Amino acid sequence: MSKRKLRGTTLSDSAVGVILILPALAIFVSIILFPFVNSLFMSFTNKTLMNPEYELVGFRNYQKVFSDPTFLRTLKNTGVFVFFATLLPFVFGMIWAVILNNKFRGAGFLRAVTLVDWIIPGASISFLWAFIFDANHGVVNELLKSMGILSTNINFLGQSGTAMMVVVIARTWQMLPWYMAFLTGGLQGIEFDQIEAARIDGASGPQVFRYIVLPGMKSVIIIVLVLGIIGNLQHFDIPKVLTAGGPAGATTIFSISVYRQAFESYKIGLAATIGTIWAALLAAFSFLYTRKAA
Repeated sequence: MSKRKLRGTTLSDSAVGVILILPALAIFVSIILFPFVNSLFMSFTNKTLMNPEYELVGFRNYQKVFSDPTFLRTLKNTGVFVFFATLLPFVFGMIWAVILNNKFRGAGFLRAVTLVDWIIPGASISFLWAFIFDANHGVVNELLKSMGILSTNINFLGQSGTAMMVVVIARTWQMLPWYMAFLTGGLQGIEFDQIEAARIDGASGPQVFRYIVLPGMKSVIIIVLVLGIIGNLQHFDIPKVLTAGGPAGATTIFSISVYRQAFESYKIGLAATIGTIWAALLAAFSFLYTRKAA
């Protein structure tokens, strides 16, 4: 075993490795592991913010959560939100990435302008789209009325059938630049000679995209989609600011449900239970990401 000297003291390589990893380990334990274990423990208690005393209740919280129609609706809302808020920006981001990947004057400027949307805070984006879909003077209502499609205004954010649509649109607008940036990198990794050879052989644009571009970007696409799903499972600010989970729970997703239980109902035990289920879903997709990334 090799030895190393540290200020006059001889240490083995394994000891040096342990010393070097201790700061990172301390951060992991204090910031990630301890809060998770504490949250997991709290999910088996009836703790509330109003009463410092609590007792273990076993799996009662989990039974209550899974038998609650509200939670089942939250689960459905989360699935709908994650699906469309991942698919739509991916599709539009891919289209925009393909367009901007062509060499034409102004492509770099358009790419830079698109990326600006990515750095705008979620709260600001929410206020922007709340104004666009405003029931009284919103741009969408005024446009639809001027086209003769509507005779009266629609309260898009106040109706269960349209509120989630607005939330997804706002999230799509926020995340499109992120998808475009990653997918542009994937496009630039494809050998141009392959595309040229296919075009010489008579392949059309859609055929080149289907048989050369998509297979060449497979690993990038999988990683981007998994990261998008993880990000949407964690998302909070846009649905919170736009609708606060309403109307009537139509846009309540996991993050908002945990917030309500903890800071509105003060039920820490139930909030920790929902948070643990939420964390399990995140862990599953994170594991999938690490496998694909490896």
